[in-house]
Amino acid sequence: MREYHDREWGVPVHDDRKHFEFLILEAAQAGLSWSIVLRKREGYRRAFSEFDPEKVARYTAKRIETLTADPRIIRNRMKIAASVRNARAFLSVQEEFGSFDAYCWRFIDGRPRLNRWQSTKQIPATSRDSDAFSKDLKRRGFSFVGSTIVYAHMQAVGMVNDHLVDCFRYRDVRRLGIKEHVS
Repeated sequence: MREYHDREWGVPVHDDRKHFEFLILEAAQAGLSWSIVLRKREGYRRAFSEFDPEKVARYTAKRIETLTADPRIIRNRMKIAASVRNARAFLSVQEEFGSFDAYCWRFIDGRPRLNRWQSTKQIPATSRDSDAFSKDLKRRGFSFVGSTIVYAHMQAVGMVNDHLVDCFRYRDVRRLGIKEHVS
């Protein structure tokens, strides 16, 4: 958890495969702890073709069934099937917008939301942005993308900086978001 926090969480992502990875992992986390998902991350990487949405979109019912027996991942049939459906919807979004990245960052006008939380109790589970993003994803055929899951995705990929202001990563992540927006 510490390494994930110190190196990844909140860093702006502009790589579609990384977005797809976090969509799969955030959906898998629903109802569970993030630490469980992180421990299984490498298993997910192998089970879901290195998070290649084109390959995952071609998974068959037989492949989904096989994955439900794979101890390297969370063996929830609904979450696994959702990952396959989401891969197909992901490809449609890429086709329409040129990239999933271009699509998702438009929900925050292309620049990370910078919050100034003093305590973890202040960090919300959802936002107006995640509500809108979630609603649009669902309209496009995605599942396991409720506003809470989408807000967690936004945090993970740096669309929102929810590091506490006294966290050493707050300023680093803030600078990354400013640098990327200016570039």
